[in-house]
Amino acid sequence: MSVRTLIAVGLLLVSVAVPIQDAGSSPSGPLVIAGNGPELQTIELLARAFEKANPRAYVDILWDENSKVIDLVKQGQAQIAVTGYEDPDLRATQIAWDGIAVMVNFSNDTKEVTKQQVAEIFSGKVRMWSDLGGPDTRVLLIDRPRNLNIRDAFERYLGIVGKIPDSAKVIGPDDKATKTVVGTLPPLSAVTFISLGSALDAVKSGVAVRLLPIDKVEPEEPTVKDGRYTLRRPVLLLSKKETNPTVEAFQAFALSSEGQKIIDDTYTPLDQKKSP
Repeated sequence: MSVRTLIAVGLLLVSVAVPIQDAGSSPSGPLVIAGNGPELQTIELLARAFEKANPRAYVDILWDENSKVIDLVKQGQAQIAVTGYEDPDLRATQIAWDGIAVMVNFSNDTKEVTKQQVAEIFSGKVRMWSDLGGPDTRVLLIDRPRNLNIRDAFERYLGIVGKIPDSAKVIGPDDKATKTVVGTLPPLSAVTFISLGSALDAVKSGVAVRLLPIDKVEPEEPTVKDGRYTLRRPVLLLSKKETNPTVEAFQAFALSSEGQKIIDDTYTPLDQKKSP
């Protein structure tokens, strides 16, 4: 059965009004997953594969960039929230890592930056690339929407929560942020942060962008997986702490070899030899 993306909360409430299943039975009935970030495509692929493996279950996806997904789970309007941070009232299951790349135009010859310098760039303290050994142009910040998981993780990691200037241009989708870095004039000025998978795809496709090493570590899947590249966020499935067989089955599927292979198309799978 295909995955349906729900928009109206009224439709959502109709779906979740149906009991999932009795404890101990195989996964069946509806499962609602809520999110507001760039994980939509990955979650859709996981949901379709999960439905194929569990014909009695079907997944409804509620995806709205303005939604408060954790609240939807707490209110019972969804069973799983896809987030980048934990909530003390909910159970968190990590299914992947999302590296966060700092992207500049290919013509920007800034070699590398430190974590502290990235914080100073995006808090507005560093205003000229020449201060970092780069070109003699002003830094133009490309920010991301405040409700995106990646932005929250980025701010928390750098210790700049609430410090990105309001004057920064805000762009939502990764591809549009990338195009802005490429097309901004002068071409040496723009900088943004995006999911590593999207960033690496752009580089492989020949888009005129560069990803800055941080603390002398290149942003790559192996360095994200083993933790050497520390600018990363967990991709988490949050659910209520009460037992729900369908929720647990979906979480287990996402962590299975089949699920991790699906995740690998966009995000960094977990190192199964280590705990998340």
